[in-house]
Amino acid sequence: MEFFDVLNKRYSCRSFSPDQVEKIKLEAILESARIAPTAGNRQPVRIKVLDNEQLLSKAEETTRCRYGSQLMLLVCYDTSLHWVHPASGQDSGFTDSSIIGSYMMLTAESLGLNTLWVLAFDAAKAKEAFELGDNIVPAFYIVVGYPGPGAAPNQRHSERISMEQLLI
Repeated sequence: MEFFDVLNKRYSCRSFSPDQVEKIKLEAILESARIAPTAGNRQPVRIKVLDNEQLLSKAEETTRCRYGSQLMLLVCYDTSLHWVHPASGQDSGFTDSSIIGSYMMLTAESLGLNTLWVLAFDAAKAKEAFELGDNIVPAFYIVVGYPGPGAAPNQRHSERISMEQLLI
């Protein structure tokens, strides 16, 4: 699949089939995360793979956005590793996580899978449920899987601002 085809085809899926994602596809998604850029190449992102009913049930205690998927990725970052801008104090943890999340979603799309980026979750509950260390901050979930019944882009999916509006 051509790169711009991947970009244009990807949408936020809210209906997943019960089919399992093949291990080789999951490995490719995780490899794309491993090679993604991070600030100062500090590589602070950590990912919890949720691929069985016990783990997925724990995720459902923190978000209602599973939508039937058999695979979720909890994307986190380690505050002992992220880069902090010396002047502003802004840290790179969420930005690094977002870059890696984008890489994983586009890789999944190129493999025929659908995804959903989930910020609507209780991070404190996720931290507790998955026994994440003191330095680990849950940033978001990515739901991954094959499209289920009625899976389609949101009606606003194709609405885009003009190039003139984009550029300042």
